[in-house]
Amino acid sequence: MVLVAHLLARRRARGGHPHPARTAYADVFAVAGTLPWLWMILTPGRTPGVSLVPLRDLAELASGPFGAAFAQVGGNLLVFAALGALLPIRSPYFTRLWRLALLAGALSVTVEALQYGLRLGRVSSVDDVLLNAAGAVLAGLATRPWHAAPATVGTGPQ
Repeated sequence: MVLVAHLLARRRARGGHPHPARTAYADVFAVAGTLPWLWMILTPGRTPGVSLVPLRDLAELASGPFGAAFAQVGGNLLVFAALGALLPIRSPYFTRLWRLALLAGALSVTVEALQYGLRLGRVSSVDDVLLNAAGAVLAGLATRPWHAAPATVGTGPQ
């Protein structure tokens, strides 16, 4: 991954990109950190279903074994964490956390719809969408010191 990011940064530098290394490493690691989770989510399971009542699944998890709750909640928080951590570093547009939450939420709804539509034997849950978006936002908060600087408007010669 480091080699791919380095080669992409060199290519972008030759093209005159203003931040070749930062954007190349963010792109490569955001994809590499998200794809394994998507692969896992889109593999067939054994319990098909749909849960559209917010927080119902989380309440059930809270009353169950700690290990199951930890794995389920932790895994859902990590699905788009790499994307949430690295998109604001790559692009000033995503330094606004509500934009990050909307993107992660939209991607999560897409994944849940795929689980249902492809009949993968998994539960499509609104709680998964909430946790996926929350994970992206929390990761975005964790990387806030390294976020891309917003473009300055109107500071050049007039």
